[in-house]
Amino acid sequence: MIASLSGLVLAKSPQAIVVDVGGVGYEAFVSGRTYDALPEIGHACFLFVQTVVREDAITLYGFHKKEEKELFLLLVAVSGIGPRLALTILSGIGVDALRQAIIGKDVSRLTALPGVGKKTAQRLCVELAEKVGGSADFMAETVAARLSASMSAPDAMADAASALINLGYSQVTAWQALRSVEQQLPEGTEPLRVEELIRRALQSLAAR
Repeated sequence: MIASLSGLVLAKSPQAIVVDVGGVGYEAFVSGRTYDALPEIGHACFLFVQTVVREDAITLYGFHKKEEKELFLLLVAVSGIGPRLALTILSGIGVDALRQAIIGKDVSRLTALPGVGKKTAQRLCVELAEKVGGSADFMAETVAARLSASMSAPDAMADAASALINLGYSQVTAWQALRSVEQQLPEGTEPLRVEELIRRALQSLAAR
């Protein structure tokens, strides 16, 4: 079983990467967040890998961070969530934010993710809450984050994504554009309002 890949980026797209390891090209499917962290073609990279073996195929899934791989394994253990949907979920939300949403049973935040309906969100909360909890420190941070969220405006990223989807963009394209906007913000910048997120995302999409 292949557990990691270390080599040169031969090709990449928002859905998959091909890594040249000693002259052999390995294709691995990736989340949008891992794709964002990949170096340019021709540069060295390292991926944590999960190998999925089926009768008709051997498929690799690659992750920039070990924590993302661990969450992927938990997600695919939930009924109704396959590897592709797990990657879609990880594309739409960060590792810590996903843990917080599951522990806090934040169904509305989970259903804002592409491909996640209410029943799936509820299963995630019921089946994974204890498994993703981690240390007491993380639990304390999660409670604090949930209290803070309850006093603030609704999730601007989710609202902006919904607006872009209503404009005709696919869920994947909408979330990729919003992540791009998020990454370009200087450290310490106040969260953007929904209207500003939409405006910047549309500018990013128009420039492609």
